[in-house]
Amino acid sequence: MKITVKKGKLAQTKTQSVILLICEDEKKLSGEAAAVDNKTGGLVKEMLKSTDFTGKALQTAVLYAGKNAPFRRILLAGLGKKNELTAEKVRQTVAKAVRHLCELKVGQAAVAPEWNLLPGQKNTLIASMVQGARLGLYKYLPYKTQEKDDSAEMPRLEIICDPADYTLAAAEARKANIIADAVCFARDLVSAPGNEMTPSILARQARKIADGKKLVCSVLGKAKLKSLGMNALLAVAAGSHEPPQFIVLEYKGAKKSAPPVVLAGKGLTFDAGGISLKVAAKMDEMKMDMAGAAAVMAVAHATARLGLAVNLVCLIPAAENMPGGGALKPGDIVRSYSGKTIEIINTDAEGRLILADALAYAYRYKPAAVIDIATLTGACIVALGEEVIGMLGTDDALKAGIKKASEAAGELLWELPLWDMYSEMIKSDIADVKNTGGRQAGTITAAAFLNKFTGDYPWVHLDIAGPAWASKDRPYTPKGASGAGVRLLIEYLKNIQAK
Repeated sequence: MKITVKKGKLAQTKTQSVILLICEDEKKLSGEAAAVDNKTGGLVKEMLKSTDFTGKALQTAVLYAGKNAPFRRILLAGLGKKNELTAEKVRQTVAKAVRHLCELKVGQAAVAPEWNLLPGQKNTLIASMVQGARLGLYKYLPYKTQEKDDSAEMPRLEIICDPADYTLAAAEARKANIIADAVCFARDLVSAPGNEMTPSILARQARKIADGKKLVCSVLGKAKLKSLGMNALLAVAAGSHEPPQFIVLEYKGAKKSAPPVVLAGKGLTFDAGGISLKVAAKMDEMKMDMAGAAAVMAVAHATARLGLAVNLVCLIPAAENMPGGGALKPGDIVRSYSGKTIEIINTDAEGRLILADALAYAYRYKPAAVIDIATLTGACIVALGEEVIGMLGTDDALKAGIKKASEAAGELLWELPLWDMYSEMIKSDIADVKNTGGRQAGTITAAAFLNKFTGDYPWVHLDIAGPAWASKDRPYTPKGASGAGVRLLIEYLKNIQAK
């Protein structure tokens, strides 16, 4: 979908459909809604008087405008109660509206920002409208060879605004489009089948997005990983014919002397569980075990395109976890990059192993903060459900900044404790640490394991096992890969920019 900003009046716009965002039980129309209503002889008022459309959240209705209007349809989209309106509800409502029009095979539509919906938040309103529209119509169809017509998306949406607001609206729409591009890029990476998204292909994608100027990519192959002693990453990859890759993306948008933020993303391009083999049911979805890596790559690309005033390093350990003849075995002991030894209890607790090497490697950058993001534990889905990110960490200020960003982005997040007693659960009798503490507190003990490799820098872990893959359609997240964490992390980086 192409979204553009245009100067003008909605009621005078020639288009296949206009979209009106209506609050629940709205008694009096104002602004562009009133002008559209006047243009059609009171059609909108008549609909609002009936009980067919009340403006309830995510409710939609279509009116046909008649010959006197330059637009053919009016799509009414309910925002819910005005006093409960948020940017997230705007995102959801606009997504629902464009999806409804897409089902009607409408190829073009226009909408006007009603600034009183989010008073004093013009930037936020435009961004929410753009992101809702773009993300709501996402589909992954490169392998679809039949029924293409049923999956066509609406190609164009115009945002109509007064000349006085044009510069602001156009600039914010451009930034929102970049962020939506990043989410869709992450969704594409995660959606790709395992045979088309190996560690080497993921590294190729990283090189592709790097321009060598603003964003620089380097990839450490198997030989270099051996010389560095990244044995935890190598051990996870040992059962696969696909060699591991350690991808580094670097962006400098602030002073060279400013310490960078380091993002680390789990990059299991397919996870069969290794020798501790997963059950067959839903194993096909384990192509999504690199959603953390996809998020980090997408954030790096967007950060460079947005020109954010931050220094950023992204670390992506990438591997397959397969039960081959050389595979890591339960009972094995691995010496990690940090020098700490790890007893392997369960080879399906592999994400924390590759992240252990990445988190220890982060220390060489003397980071201001380190954030890792991973589809790490099924236990997080049990604890928080499918739509909530689990957060654990060692620095209160960093956690507060991420929580603030999650609220603005509309990505639900909940903090779990990381008390000392959980570290006791991963003590090994024969090594420094073991890679799982058992079923109890599985998400927390996984984070406690990672904490052993974080040194003294501020660190937060985001477990996206639940929201990374949607089992059903949501307003702006179609079933499948969601791009979880991308908007949250970009929002965080925007908030901490050097002034």
